[in-house]
Amino acid sequence: MYLDSKGLVALWREGLLAQTVLHGRTVGYRKHPELDRFKDHESPKGIMYEYLQSIFYESLRREYEFDWSRVIEQVSVRELPRIPVKLDRIKFEWEHLSRKLQHRSVAVYQRNLELVSKDDKGSYTDIVCNPIFEIES
Repeated sequence: MYLDSKGLVALWREGLLAQTVLHGRTVGYRKHPELDRFKDHESPKGIMYEYLQSIFYESLRREYEFDWSRVIEQVSVRELPRIPVKLDRIKFEWEHLSRKLQHRSVAVYQRNLELVSKDDKGSYTDIVCNPIFEIES
């Protein structure tokens, strides 16, 4: 929900590429470090399905026309364990996104400032992540 249109489209495309890696349908991109989160999961294809599903729902909320048929395997969703992510990593990603948005989409940057706040120690207190992730301190 914090991404601008370019960011959301890029995330969808990267997610579709990542799923092809997990399904063994490409030789490129296999060693990308962010893929390790999915590869290490007990159900890599299932958690990727959930990841893409949440991105797709955000696209619907924005009235975009992402092509759901590009999802390779539409698995039955069951209660899968969340992927743990350290709070420091979330902070890093948030600041990285904020820097991009300051230049690329000032309106979205300003909106995000209203959605997310910092505590006395400079930590973000209310960032909402993709539901496949569980934030750990």
